[in-house]
Amino acid sequence: MNSENKSLFQNIFKSENEIPEEYKVPEIHQREYLVNGELVEWNGDVTEIYSPVCIPTENGLQRKLLGSIPNISPQEAMEILDATVNAYNNGLGEWPSMSVENRIKCMQKFVYLMLQQRDLVIKLLMWEIGKTLADSTKEFDRTVDYINQTIDALKELDRESSRFQQAEGTIAQIRRAPLGVVLSMGPFNYPLNEIFTTLIPALIMGNTILFKLPKHGVLAHYPLLKAFKEAFPKGTVNTLYGKGAEIITPIMESGKVNVLAFIGSSKVANGLKKLHPKVNRLRAILSLDAKNAAIVTKNADLDVAVSECILGALSFNGQRCTALKLIFVQKDVAAEFTEKLTAAVSAMKPGLPWEKDVKITPLPEANKPGYLKECIDDALSKGAQVLNENGGFTESSFVFPAVVYPVNSEMNIIP
Repeated sequence: MNSENKSLFQNIFKSENEIPEEYKVPEIHQREYLVNGELVEWNGDVTEIYSPVCIPTENGLQRKLLGSIPNISPQEAMEILDATVNAYNNGLGEWPSMSVENRIKCMQKFVYLMLQQRDLVIKLLMWEIGKTLADSTKEFDRTVDYINQTIDALKELDRESSRFQQAEGTIAQIRRAPLGVVLSMGPFNYPLNEIFTTLIPALIMGNTILFKLPKHGVLAHYPLLKAFKEAFPKGTVNTLYGKGAEIITPIMESGKVNVLAFIGSSKVANGLKKLHPKVNRLRAILSLDAKNAAIVTKNADLDVAVSECILGALSFNGQRCTALKLIFVQKDVAAEFTEKLTAAVSAMKPGLPWEKDVKITPLPEANKPGYLKECIDDALSKGAQVLNENGGFTESSFVFPAVVYPVNSEMNIIP
């Protein structure tokens, strides 16, 4: 490692007094969850939430404690489910029977209250999942834009529904009705935006919501609980905390969930659907897996190709469903492309999420650095090389990307 790169990689993690005050967050020990329009106090087991950002201590680098969340049991989970079912009341509850105009007013109030928590949510996204300041800000703002666009879409849909339509000699007025109880579950990589892309449309159409918080990024939703409470009628939105295998299983087995809105792996989605006693009645809104590849031909502008591959593969450390997992390059330009790609990856700035121009940040999943090292070591043992000088550099929760070439289907690194 040359002296310039060495200075970049030394002391990635800073002591607490070196962290700018404007980016610090207090520990949040959440002792409440939202059910039936109330923030119910929790006195049971909790799960501690640690940041991927490590702090140097006498015992080495330690992940910073951010706080803790309720670890509810199946009993509380079923009570929350019942509150959601009762709020829907076969479509006769306050929320599903409310006019479109009033539902929109409630959603607009939620957006207003959500915006008041913008700074705190952005900081929690940085601390909890290691997303850069720019990307955390973009995620929050995109989510607000999405909600406003959903409101506009409902207004247009309502205008369409007010008109009479003719089809095959039949004149009719078409209205859309809610489906019932929606279980909304999403991933940690976009814990705000991706979950809200299913939760918000389901909510504004009059469904009642069971909201299972993601494994990482859970505290980022804590500032929004009061917004949900104040903006919507009792029981409209209810939150679930805890181990999914323990609390989601009885909820699905009850048969009381009408819609499963899930973003994750196909294996988990199939398992959840099979738990439902009337699987053919269950509506499933799913966004599953993704093994995106890039193909670079000899006719490509290699500078553009490298730029797009970097963007596609390494935005938010590659922790995206649609990230490029594999790059196919025509042999005629393979050497030139890998040289350019290697230089571009090596130039990416490592550091903490709030630092200026930082591109590579610590990873939230505790087991991921070890897993990545195993993949790289396996590829090296089977004939591959790491082309960039610092590829695979690891320090606690931080891993610098490795350009691995050439690869084949025998290697574990192939997705």
